[in-house]
Amino acid sequence: MIAINPALEPADLAPKIRKLWEASASKILSIDSCESPGAATPVFTIGGRYTARGWTEWTQGFVYGSAILQYDATGDEQFLTLGRERTRERMAHHITHTGVHDHGFNNVSTYGNLLRLMVEGRIPFDAREKEFYELALKCSGAVQAARWTTIPGGGYIHSFNGPHSLFADTIRSLRALAVSHSLGHVLMGEKDAKISLLGRLLAHAKTTADFAVYYGGGRDAYDKRGRVAHESIFNTNDGSYRCPNSQQGFSPFTTWTRGLAWIVAGYPELLEWIDTLDDSGLDAFGGRFTVEEMLLRPALASCDFYIEQTPRDGIPYWDTGAPELHKLGNYLDRPAQIDNDFEPVDSSAAAIAAQGLLRLGRFLKQRKDDRASRFWQAGLTVAATVLAEPYLSTDPGHQGLILHSIYHRPNGWDHIPEGSKIPKGESSMWGDYHARELAFYLQRIIEDKPYHTFFGGIPSGR
Repeated sequence: MIAINPALEPADLAPKIRKLWEASASKILSIDSCESPGAATPVFTIGGRYTARGWTEWTQGFVYGSAILQYDATGDEQFLTLGRERTRERMAHHITHTGVHDHGFNNVSTYGNLLRLMVEGRIPFDAREKEFYELALKCSGAVQAARWTTIPGGGYIHSFNGPHSLFADTIRSLRALAVSHSLGHVLMGEKDAKISLLGRLLAHAKTTADFAVYYGGGRDAYDKRGRVAHESIFNTNDGSYRCPNSQQGFSPFTTWTRGLAWIVAGYPELLEWIDTLDDSGLDAFGGRFTVEEMLLRPALASCDFYIEQTPRDGIPYWDTGAPELHKLGNYLDRPAQIDNDFEPVDSSAAAIAAQGLLRLGRFLKQRKDDRASRFWQAGLTVAATVLAEPYLSTDPGHQGLILHSIYHRPNGWDHIPEGSKIPKGESSMWGDYHARELAFYLQRIIEDKPYHTFFGGIPSGR
């Protein structure tokens, strides 16, 4: 269980955040110097060098989004130029990509960050450029929402596995629908039917909450409150739920911690966005109280589970049910062991989850909820670990920023260095991006600047 530090303040992390941006700069430039237009996207490192792994191009937005965040945090304009030009040159096909569930990852990280910079006055205002970003985000949200499977009483955005498959990951891609809806867009269907992007967002969030997240109600023999199934399988003939599954975790009945982290991060940021909407816009979906309770239940359960099932320093192992964890003894009662012979840690899950814990803590604090401090301080505790060595890579020869990330353990894609029995020492593009996003989130708080959200500056209708 995480040893939550109740005395930790955001300002205590300021030196670590400065060191992160210092290390980050050369890594972004190094990766860009190795990229070629049309080449496969960097995904994870092998021997400290970013390489690609064909599956889907779901990490390209993190590559250029990292440059945009670097500019926003440091004011170094070479990174704005890099992020803006690469987005314009190489991201267009992601806007209309109908084959993936990753629009929030790719397009909100690039077009979304650039739009936010302009609305916040961080870059000069240009009406045509603003319209370009807005159009990209409108289209991206609608294309993502069109990847739809209907089930009794709702539906979901299906994964690249097909119409039967719902991934826990996709909760974070609801960012795309949220931004598109906030910009006044809808999905047009047969006979010019106007399909609400807010409606699809809430339906997907509810389906994920109902089937991907567990609440200790005895749903199956492994029903532990807060546990997350990476994949949920449905019968597309009648829409009935069939079973949990896992693509990247150990089994359907264990919790792959990056899948857990997507849930931990996804629901709190949706709660923040819903809080900006007019009550009237939520009436058709049961009203504000019903919507917030639907989002809050999985947020609380998953965040509690993360705290309880993670070692004391806040860094989880790659799966809470990994088959050889028992050989580590009481692994929850001490800091995560990077160097062991049995199971790897996954720093990328920590980088993602820390932000969710912080956002949930802040949301609850605004409601004067006594539980707020638990999550806020847990988020700071995790951030204090993952944003510093031995997880932060300060080696300029290593292109990764956050070390000891895991991609796909079951497929054996992760690099095992000589002399080790498990993967370690490598980075992932999602881990690096979310560490930068986490650092930027905290930096804004430390510097008393506008609170950072994915929808920052976009009209809300509140």
